[in-house]
Formats: sequence, C-alpha cells, structure tokens
Amino acid sequence: MGIVLSGGAASLQAQVSPVDLGPVVRNVGFDGNRAYDSELLSVVIATTQSSPFVRWWWLRWMHLGEKRHLDEIELRRDVLRLTAYYREGGYLEVKVDTLVQRGEGFVNVRFQVEEGPPVVVDTFAIEGLEALAERDRKELTRDLPLERGDPFDRRAMLATADTLVARLHDLAFPSAQLYRGFTVDRARRKAVIQFTIEPGPAATVGGATITGLREVDTSLVRRLLIAQPGQPFAQRDLYESQRLLYRTELFSYASVEVDTTQFANGNTVVPIGVRIREGKFRRVRAAAGYGTNDCFRGGAAWTARNWLGGGRIFEVSARASKIGVGDPADWGLENSVCPELQHDPIGSSLLNYNVTASVRRPAFLSPFNTVTGALFAERRSEWQVYLREEQGGSFSVRRETPKRIPVTGTYRLAWGKTTAPAITFCAYFNACTTEDIEALRQRRRLATLAALVTIPRANDPLDPSRGYNLSFEWAWSDKIIGSDPLTEFTRLQADASWYRPLSRNTVLAWRIRGGVLWSPPATFDSGTVSFVPPDQRFYVGGPNDVRGYDRNELGPVVYTVPDEFVAGGEVTDSSRVERFPSGGNTFGVGNVELRVPSPVWSSRVRFAFFADAGVLWQRDQADLAPPVIRVTPGAGIRIATPLGPARVDVGYNPYDRASGPLYQVDDAGELTLVKDAFSSPRRHRYSIHISVGQPF
Repeated sequence: MGIVLSGGAASLQAQVSPVDLGPVVRNVGFDGNRAYDSELLSVVIATTQSSPFVRWWWLRWMHLGEKRHLDEIELRRDVLRLTAYYREGGYLEVKVDTLVQRGEGFVNVRFQVEEGPPVVVDTFAIEGLEALAERDRKELTRDLPLERGDPFDRRAMLATADTLVARLHDLAFPSAQLYRGFTVDRARRKAVIQFTIEPGPAATVGGATITGLREVDTSLVRRLLIAQPGQPFAQRDLYESQRLLYRTELFSYASVEVDTTQFANGNTVVPIGVRIREGKFRRVRAAAGYGTNDCFRGGAAWTARNWLGGGRIFEVSARASKIGVGDPADWGLENSVCPELQHDPIGSSLLNYNVTASVRRPAFLSPFNTVTGALFAERRSEWQVYLREEQGGSFSVRRETPKRIPVTGTYRLAWGKTTAPAITFCAYFNACTTEDIEALRQRRRLATLAALVTIPRANDPLDPSRGYNLSFEWAWSDKIIGSDPLTEFTRLQADASWYRPLSRNTVLAWRIRGGVLWSPPATFDSGTVSFVPPDQRFYVGGPNDVRGYDRNELGPVVYTVPDEFVAGGEVTDSSRVERFPSGGNTFGVGNVELRVPSPVWSSRVRFAFFADAGVLWQRDQADLAPPVIRVTPGAGIRIATPLGPARVDVGYNPYDRASGPLYQVDDAGELTLVKDAFSSPRRHRYSIHISVGQPF
C-alpha cells in the first residue's frame, strides 16, 4: 500500500508541475493595413502585448506590470480572425501572415497584411420608395452607413438595414418591413445590393396606458409625453418622452414603448405603454472640501420632490466657504493651511455663504419647459477683487428644443452692495474722493435679464474626448427693468470648445472664449466714465483659462503702497506694495491642450501639454494700457476620479508683471498718484493650479 501511495504522490506531483506559459509578448503591430487602423485590428485578435513596464527597457528594472504570454495556437487563429474580418469588409483577396521576432524569453509579433482590392458596391437600390412622399424619401436615404461606391462591408449592410427600419418608424410607419438581398461578382469585384421596403400604413399615436404610479399625478406624466394622441407616430418621440420623464428626478425607472399587447402590424393607431417606478421623494445631501482660494468649504441641501403635487421640486440649500479665515469663522488658518488667503484682504475677510430656497416645476406649458423660482441671500467674492452681499429672488424658464439645445431665460432682482478696494474705483473709474467711493459702495438694486444658450455636443460632460460644446450668454441691466442707474450694463459672452481623439486615449482639445461689456456714462467729481460694477466685470487668469497666471492676475492692475514707504517718488520697500486686479470690459482667451495616457496606469492617469493665450483690457483706456496678448505654455497630470479628473497644472509665465498706476495711501485712506506706470517684480515664473475637472 505504501508503494502505491508513493507512486500516486509522484504522479500527482508530475501533474501539477509548472506549465510553460511561453515567451512574453512585448509588442504587437500591423503592417500594410490601410482600410482599418491598427487599434481596431488589435481588438479583433487574441494576442495582446504586455504593459509598458514590460515593453519599455527603461521601466523593466521595476518588475511591474502585466506580462502577456504567447499562445502559438491563438496566434494561428488570429490570422484566421483577421482574414475573416477583412473578408466581411469586402476584401476577399486579403492575405495575412505573421512575422515573429524571438529573443531570450520574449517575442515581438507583427501581422503582415496584404489587403488587395476590395469588392465595391456597384449598384445600390431601394425598392418601395414610391409609397413615400418626396420629403420622406430624402429623409430615409440620407447619409446611410453603406452607399454606392463603398467597399462591400456586410457589417455596414446590416447597419444600413437597421437604419432604414428605424427611420421608417420615425416617419409614422411602425409596421414597416424590410427585405435585403445581394449578389457578388468576384471576377469583376462588383456587388449589387437591393433593399425592398414595405412601409405599411401610416399611423398616429393612440392613448397611453400608465402603470406604476402611487403619488405622482397621472396628468403630469401625460403632459411630459411628446407622443400625444392624434399626432403622427415617431419612435424617437417615445425615446424623448422617456428622457424627459427621467429629467424630472421623480422616477427611478421610466419606460415609454409601443403597447405590443394591443398593437398588431397594419394598425393605424399605435397605443403607448408607460411603465413607471417612482423614486425617493425626500433627499438630504451634504458636502465638504478644501480649495486653495476658499480654504475649507461645505454645503447641505434638503429636497422634497412632488411637493404639493404637480411634480414640483422644493429645495433648500446652504453652502459656505472661507471657513477658517473669514469672520465669524476666522480661526487664523491663513497663517497655516490656507496661506494664499493672506493676499486676499477683500474677499476672504468675511465668511462667504449662500442660502437658497427654490421651487422647480416641469412641463410648464410644454413638455420641454421647466420653470424655477428662487429666493436667496448670499455673500460671494472674487479673489483679491471684490466682496458682494445681496438678497433677492429670480425666476427662470428653461426650454430644451427638439434638437436638445437648452435655452434659459432668467430675470433676477437683488438688493445688495459690492465692496472693492478704493484703489480700483480711483484708478479705473476716476472716483477718487471719499464721497464718490462711498457712493459706489452703497446698497443698490440690481435687476438683470439674461439669456443662456448651450449646445452640448461632446460625448462626456466630465471628461470629453469627442465632439464640441458651445455657449452664448447675454445679460442686460437697466432701470427699465428695476436696476439702479449706477448698475446698468450690457454683457455678451461666448465660449466654444472642441475635442478630437487622435487615438484611443489621446485627445486634442482646443477652446476660444470672448466677451464684451457696455455701460452708460456715470459722472463723478473727477469726471465722467463708463462704470460697470466690479462684480460684473471680466477677470482672466487662473486654473481654467490662462494657467501661466495666478487667479485674476492677467489684465489691468493697480498698485498701492503705504506713504511711509515712498520717498522722492520712489518706493523704498517693494515688499510692501499691494497689487489689485481691476478687471476689464473686453477679453479673449484661447487654449489648446494635448491629453495623452501615462505609461503607468494609463486607464487612470494622463498627462496634458498645453498652451494658453489671453488678453483683457479696458476699451476706454486702451491708449494708456493697450491690449497685449500673453501666451503661457505648461504641462499637467490628470487622475481619474468619480467626480471628474483631479488635475495639477503648472504654467510657465515668461512675462513681467502687468504695468499699472501706483498710489500711496495715507493713514486716513486718502489716495495720491505716485506713478502712472509701475510694475512689481515677479517672484517666480511658474504658477501651480490644483483643481477637479478638465479646464474646458
């Protein structure tokens, strides 16, 4: 028995001995492929290359990363896979071979592809179009995946068939049938494709059966349906209705479909089935964080959905920032964890806050309309520029057009005041007397009528890699709509961003922004100028526009120095000079950025290389301070998080600080011009920005 057991043990040991996994695959490549790029072909095959830690000689010493081993059988199958893929695409004469470079424990694999000439679609016919109107024929046949002159790709042929059926359903033909056929002349490399459609009768939308509601009123769901009884049937209206139901935030599940239990092919009335599962109607959320220019910040909100019926959403929210540096929450943190706020005596002197109570109602006069009314009280600031306190209310209407272009109109009326450095009023608005400055700081009415149009066409709102985003904003303040005469202005602003993938994980992004302000003249003791409240002016510089500058640093600035540090018209101690951005009424910004994957953890980490350009100026003072475009290059790193990419950007600034007037300030706060043009030395050439989300 002992001998048998020993032999069994030896046999078992032999069975579990290490298996030879084969050499490590360092690189996989393709030669000769023109119809399909290498990234697409790499998805077709099973043989894959190892991680960069294994492929690149200068990283191998770390002994990290995943090793992919060569499977000789799968390699031979990959040849068949590529051949089949090409033949499906119309390349019937394709030849695929492999070139394997072997080393000590590793291989480099290259697939040699001879595509050959493809079979081309010579005839493309669609029969049955005579049953459709001319306009419907054009809509049905435009921009099909496969057309005459293309290589005969069977995958594209199936996609074309699906596209035709979907378009027929959108043209009020829910009973449409399609039949396809093709012939291939391999000798002439020609293909004939024929589709035959039977559209069936045109149909209209019937009644909707709604199930799953408990508290939400059925009438609200019916108002949110774009597919209304008696209208021509369109499948896309069902999808759009489903999306609008989700957008109300009332439902955790919503489905809008043809009610197949009551519909049969050939019917001219299409019944609709709506299945609903209501979500939670009460929600509490809270957040806390830290920001370089905010110190500690936090917020909380309570939401009641379907408040008082009708799908209304009532929300009370509160948020605060400058916690730790702003009174009454001044804990002296500007001397430790929030050192940047030492340089912000205006905006960070008091706790910033916002308290808002709002009511939102969907389906106002149309499924595409949402109205919101709000009451608010807030104190907000712009770093080193101003502190704004106000209370008021707003009313807005948001409409999303059938092409998914949101258009928002807002009327806002507030009673408040703006605190800004006296030097800003003096240098750029000729309000240098104490009386003029105090008059500009008084509480006043500010009423604005604004319109915002956005065209979101990017594939991801947090980290876009394809498409574009456009936005246009107009704001108008006038005494006709309730504003004080000293708060009148007109502001226009536009923003356009584009994203283009250069490879699977490499993206080229670029953006242009611009804006212009007008205001009526205001008369002060020292003259008449065009006055725009500091909180409505433009400011440039920081993590989301020109990253070679600190926040609000680019553009017009003014300098102050205590009078004891001025002698003979010269500054005796430049460290006592304070710099204050004053903003401008015209600006332009351009950005270009290349985002590439990191060689380490490429799915989570990316690098960015960018160049930012910007200009900000005051038009009525262009003779004294002409606009000059500044360009700052830089680089950064992006780390993927659930909230968007966390990023660190470092911008290089080759320019001296902007030149501006220098004023000396006495103990009583009176201002005296020392120099028309002064510039303090720049402490460093690099600006570091830490934030969350792509800059554009």
